[in-house]
Amino acid sequence: MAEKKNGIDQTLIRDLANILNDTDLTEIEVEQDDLRIRVSRAGNTQYIQAPAYAAAPVAAAPAAIAAPAAAAAPAAAARNPANTVSAPMVGTAYMAPAPGARAFIEVGATVKEGQTLLIIEAMKTMNQIPAPKSGKVVEILVEDGSPVEYGQALVVVE
Repeated sequence: MAEKKNGIDQTLIRDLANILNDTDLTEIEVEQDDLRIRVSRAGNTQYIQAPAYAAAPVAAAPAAIAAPAAAAAPAAAARNPANTVSAPMVGTAYMAPAPGARAFIEVGATVKEGQTLLIIEAMKTMNQIPAPKSGKVVEILVEDGSPVEYGQALVVVE
């Protein structure tokens, strides 16, 4: 039986904590409708999100580094956060279930709520990232095999 206090399912939180212990993960997050629960182990964990241009070669001119970030800013500002699917964890994004297989989604495709959009591999575990709502994929913001950070925008579904 689920214990509820102030609308939060404490059994769910205990189950997530048990998953952390069983899998040796340091953090897990679940999001459903407007409820988001994140459970993490205590410790000296630091989250640092590097700017997008940090991966640019050191020899590149500063103007060349700043230009892509400036060009991307208007598109990012125009995005509705309610339509953006964000990474629930740090890992590597894969657009298909296996190398050489057809991608889960493509721009213009219609998806249903719960349908797998992509996979994030974290600690040798493949985590399916589901569509939070039904709609049309208008933008895919990550490339196959690219690293993703917690909270990074992955896909826009309208």
